[in-house]
Amino acid sequence: MADILVVASKIKKVVKETGLRSGSDYIEALSKRVEEMIKASTEKVKTEGKKKTLGAEDLI
Repeated sequence: MADILVVASKIKKVVKETGLRSGSDYIEALSKRVEEMIKASTEKVKTEGKKKTLGAEDLI
């Protein structure tokens, strides 16, 4: 298992506020999705070659 990139307690709190629960597989999958988003953003910025700082506009 890779490192968890999200704060599980914070995610669980948000989910709990909706009246639902989250399983550990949800936290792991969410973390994986975040990792994929980061990798896509970094590749986008590297390909464009115009800057060195990721911004909200780089989320894809």
